[in-house]
Amino acid sequence: MIVVADSTPLIALARIGRLKLLKSLYGELIIPDAVFDEVVHSGKDRAGVTQVQKAEWIKRQSVDNEVAVQLLRERLDRGESEAIILALELEADLLLIDEMKGRRIAEAQGIAVTGTVGAIVAAKRQNVIDSVQPLLDDLRHNEFRLSDELYKIALAMADEENQDN
Repeated sequence: MIVVADSTPLIALARIGRLKLLKSLYGELIIPDAVFDEVVHSGKDRAGVTQVQKAEWIKRQSVDNEVAVQLLRERLDRGESEAIILALELEADLLLIDEMKGRRIAEAQGIAVTGTVGAIVAAKRQNVIDSVQPLLDDLRHNEFRLSDELYKIALAMADEENQDN
């Protein structure tokens, strides 16, 4: 399975100490150069820098079609643009991306997408974790924007909707 990732899911899961959840789900992730730069160079003091740098299961790859990246840059940041184009170039099975505008553009190009919350729900379904609620709560406590609606949907998808919030 080929999985390309944007920076937000990496940063969000690293902040709550759950970056390796992605390894358990997908085995290997591929990130474009701009995502590596966003996480490692631009985010020097952020969670995940060392984890991403040292993770042998996170592979860095350059995008070939710079013109396509520049066209997307009119609407998205560089990391999102490169992640979408790299997913197209590699014919990726999945793109991990949280930003709604980027998700819509990727889906319009025929790319299957999921985000941080979707990966957490998938981890529950694959018995990688026992419960999604503690991770969702941790995300919220670490400045991850998670609407009440998405929170409830995630709990329902994980068969945890009757738990106290």
